[in-house]
Amino acid sequence: MSENLSAAAMAQWVRQFATLIAQNREHLTELDAAIGDADHGANMDRGMSAVVKALDDAQPTAAGAVLTGVGMTLISTVGGASGPLFGTLFLRMGTALGDAGEVPSQELGTALRAGLEGVVARGKAELGDKTMVDALAPAADALDAALAEGLPLADAVARASEAAATGRDCTTPMLARKGRASYLGERSVGHQDPGATSVALLLEAASELGR
Repeated sequence: MSENLSAAAMAQWVRQFATLIAQNREHLTELDAAIGDADHGANMDRGMSAVVKALDDAQPTAAGAVLTGVGMTLISTVGGASGPLFGTLFLRMGTALGDAGEVPSQELGTALRAGLEGVVARGKAELGDKTMVDALAPAADALDAALAEGLPLADAVARASEAAATGRDCTTPMLARKGRASYLGERSVGHQDPGATSVALLLEAASELGR
């Protein structure tokens, strides 16, 4: 892919995310069964399947419109906390990218940062609360730093993906302070957060950007 972010590039990212969610559906469900409602995998898979169908039907021509459409679809099809939170993530990213058909690759950092801010505002979560923020915030920081260094987009995204995976793993020993997992108190310790796991999959799915 070029260093510009096109609608096709964004759509490919979203489709790959849907594939990874489908492949990890049972794993995500098992993670959520330990500290939640055991529906994160099913909900995300249903939502991303709807996203792919919507992409096939609409075929948006602007990079931002792809992500905005993803957000609206997730909010309308995914239950629990995942729909509003992941929907907000995509809506804010899409809005940040705007209406241009293609945007410079550096705008991906701006978009991910806007998505993070939206999730924090909606979920009232901070780093260390054992939520998706614990993977998303390090990813946004790593992406910003890598792009500021002038790294090619593919390398910058790889750094963000590594940071998201590290953040995901760091949720295991944490005590949950938000969401249903927080009701478990000390019993939430020792379990990986499913939302952070899905964020890590999102950044993994972006690995082809810039290639």
